[in-house]
Formats: sequence, structure tokens, C-alpha cells
Amino acid sequence: MSLYLEIPEINPLFPFKTFTNEGWSITYPHWHKEIEFIYCLEGTVRLGVDDEIIQMHEDEIYFFSSGEPHFFLSSPNSERIVYQFDIKLFQGHDNISPNDRPLAKVFETVVNYSKDWPTPIQKEIQTILLSIYHENQKQREGYQYSILSSLYKLANLLYQLPLKNKKTEKAALDSTLKNRETLFQIDTILDYIESNYLHAITIQDVADHVGFSPSYFSRFFKKNIGMSFTSYLAEYRIHRAKYILGTELVPMAEVAARSGFSSVKTFHHVFKSMVGTSPMKFQKNIFSSH
Repeated sequence: MSLYLEIPEINPLFPFKTFTNEGWSITYPHWHKEIEFIYCLEGTVRLGVDDEIIQMHEDEIYFFSSGEPHFFLSSPNSERIVYQFDIKLFQGHDNISPNDRPLAKVFETVVNYSKDWPTPIQKEIQTILLSIYHENQKQREGYQYSILSSLYKLANLLYQLPLKNKKTEKAALDSTLKNRETLFQIDTILDYIESNYLHAITIQDVADHVGFSPSYFSRFFKKNIGMSFTSYLAEYRIHRAKYILGTELVPMAEVAARSGFSSVKTFHHVFKSMVGTSPMKFQKNIFSSH
């Protein structure tokens, strides 16, 4: 079975999400640029890394570095917390000390499974991850700063974890490197969209930016993202609009403009077709629930 690239729906302004999964469904082999931590809350979680099936038990943790392929088998009567975040959250603070290993390298080279961690560090990381989950559930004003603070503590503890043995590290890097070039190209494309979504963007514009022909770009994008470029761009803009609508009370014309739509009419039409309700009703439902 071939791998597929997963693009988690994460707020680009704060690229972090956490959620629970009860383990009944199968997740096919996939990879993504986000770091992913798995915390087994209950039962036994069966996950696959390369050709190995790992059975995680209660309070055990496993993480995947950027681009590392993995999958989940059906794990009835289990519950796990999933944490996904972009390493960009640490931008500007990585490598302050020239002697430190880059954080991305640490994620790739330290032991992934908590059963092989020193017990004190294992306990600390358990506490941090549970704290992050509960903080995200409450979502009190300013909660993102608490989560960010906890993620920095987590990053610090990773530097204290043991390294993988060379054979294990090579196997992990080999499987990850297969995805690196594709990941780099997709990152380039998605960064371009993030920087230019406020303006009109054509397939030709992005194809030129990444060095592809328009036809090859369209095939590449659909194969790796799972939807057409125009559909993804519309979803990205609507996601921006939903964030603004959920956090600010501003005129709809401003929401449309700040989401990259050239007219309020187009914004209303696209929003309703994708979300199933008007922007005004969407906002009203959010604020009435608080």
C-alpha cells in the first residue's frame, strides 16, 4: 500500500492541534511535515512504524518526526491523545547556542518511544502533554501562550533523551528522506500560498515559483495534497475567514478582504458552499456559545 501525504487542518497562525481518538478506525500509512506525539490514555494502541507493529500501553508516549511514515491499526477499547505541531513554532529560538544540535535533528535522532526513556524524563513529558491537552480543552483567553510555554519545556527535555542506535537511526532517516524532496517542494508551494493568499494567485504563478510546468504542477499538487490547487486555495482562505470570524467582530467586507477574497459576494458564496452556513450565522453561533 502506498504512502500518502496528510495535511492536518491546523490554524496557520498557531500551527498546533490536539484531539482524542478512540482507536476503532484504521489509519493507513501516511506522513506529514508536522511533528506528532501519541499519548496512550487507555487500553492498547497499535501503531506501525516501517515494518514494525508497536503496542503502546497506558501512559506510554511515542512521537514521529517530520516526514516519518506511520500508520495505526484498529485498537478497540483504547483511547489516545494526538498532538500535531509545526516545528515553525520554535522559529527564531532554535540554535541560539552554536553548540546545540538543531531541534529538527534532535527529533530525528533521539529515541521515539517513552518505554526507552529515563523514568524521570518520561514522567515530566507525561505531565507536560496532559497539561497541554487540558489547557487546549479549556481554551481560556491566552491559552496559546500556555501551550507554547509547555512545548518549549518539551523541546528542552528532548535534548536529554538517549540517541537511537545507528541502525535504527539509519532506517528512520532512510524512510524519512524518501519524502524529503517532496516535502520541500510542498513546503515551498504552501509557503507561497501563505505569503500571497491576499492577492490573486494563478496556477501559472505557483508553477513558476516552484519551477514546474503548469500541467505538471497541477498533477503533482493533486497527487500529494489530494485536491486541486484551486480547491485548496479556497479552503485555505475560508479557514482564515473562520479564524477571523471566531475571534473578532469586524465588518464582513473586512473579513473578506483579510481572507483574500476580491468581493464580499464571492466570499459569501464560497463560504456558504463550503461551510454550509453564512459567515454571519457562523459567527453568531460561535459567540452565542461563549
